[in-house]
Amino acid sequence: MHTAIRFLTEGWEVVGIDNMNNYYPVELKKERIRQINSASAESKTFFKFIEEDITSEIWNTIENDIDLVIHLAAQAGVRYSLENPYAYLHSNIFGFQKVIEFAEKRSLRLVYASSSSVYGKESKEPFSESESCNSPESYYAATKKANEMMAFAYNKTHSLESVGLRFFTVYGPWGRPDMAPFIFTKAAYEGSKVKVFNFGNQQRDFTYIDDIVEGIFKISVSNEPFGASVFNIGNGEPTKLGEFIELIEKLTKKKLNKEYVDAQLGDVQSTYCDTQKMQSITGYKPQIKIEDGLRSFIKWYESNMLRLK
Repeated sequence: MHTAIRFLTEGWEVVGIDNMNNYYPVELKKERIRQINSASAESKTFFKFIEEDITSEIWNTIENDIDLVIHLAAQAGVRYSLENPYAYLHSNIFGFQKVIEFAEKRSLRLVYASSSSVYGKESKEPFSESESCNSPESYYAATKKANEMMAFAYNKTHSLESVGLRFFTVYGPWGRPDMAPFIFTKAAYEGSKVKVFNFGNQQRDFTYIDDIVEGIFKISVSNEPFGASVFNIGNGEPTKLGEFIELIEKLTKKKLNKEYVDAQLGDVQSTYCDTQKMQSITGYKPQIKIEDGLRSFIKWYESNMLRLK
């Protein structure tokens, strides 16, 4: 949603595709579409939304002149991949194949979402793109690593230019309800018990959505010849879970009802992003500190999610 709005405000025309599945509440997704339509009307720029699965034949019906493909659709979530690996095979492998075929046939640059999850427990911090990333901790991570390999292979065999962006724990307004900022904020306002995995002994490189979108935009419009490349895109300042919880409590002025439990299978203890490669190419540098980002997110939550309950 945020990426679509950024391109609309920059004067681009945007065609969006999403199957609006019920992995989390569809009403939130509908609200996002309304936000994009509003931005389109305000900027007087064309936006078309197609409700369709990316594994379908929808790609054969797109008649618009396309200059760039940004592929952010996927079945996300490390933990859900333990329960339903076929959902990841469907969206992240078969869906990705449809996208790269479309980009290759039209000779377009493909910018796609990889994930910091490709870095396993053996990766050295801060995580650098030079790591081999051959020991995924979850099936989700394996599908994202597979996307990178598919893109590299298509560059070798079809000269497809692609950029994979390894996102680090993205959060912000209109974000996913299965992510920690949403879960902990929701628990704060509802007074419900929230599980703290690994007894709080982990840290994440939380990256605010505006910083992510800035990176996506910069890499998308860059004139650099990328071949098939991957870039980290993150904050570069990991936050310990205990400090994160304290910030949520401070900003909501509510005490969380915490249940400390063992680490979840498939999770890594720490993520820490090295952004030097992205910075050297695009000048990208994250701007939003964790407290400022959470303050903006919580303000949005109060204005929107409490109303949508």
